[in-house]
Amino acid sequence: MLSRKTKYGLKALAYLSKQDQGVPVQISKIARAENISLKFLESILLMMRKNDILTSKKGKGGGYMLAKAASDISIAEVYRVLEGPISLVPCVSLNFYKKCDDCLDEDSCSIHHFMIKVRDKNLKIYEGTTLADLASGE
Repeated sequence: MLSRKTKYGLKALAYLSKQDQGVPVQISKIARAENISLKFLESILLMMRKNDILTSKKGKGGGYMLAKAASDISIAEVYRVLEGPISLVPCVSLNFYKKCDDCLDEDSCSIHHFMIKVRDKNLKIYEGTTLADLASGE
């Protein structure tokens, strides 16, 4: 299940992608528009800024903006920053691989093979969808 953090992060990014590129948007405006707790949104946006999805400008007229065009930011990139691995089990993760403690042999594990298929289908959707697509409802 998608965490609230990731859901709110995607909502905030979709909102920002509909704004003029390079124009900072105050966090309070995003929070009001998307009905997200200001304090929670601050931590989410900070995490995305630290991972180069967002940039920010301080002071009067400051706020957050996308670090690059919405069409250049995939949902996979955002998901990994906010949620972590895309795969449902660690033994099939491409970026966060870890052998399952209870598995004796991955090659003969039916769950492992099934989860590779699930990961690949999800990854295709996440990588093939951008913030621009999300914002436009595609």
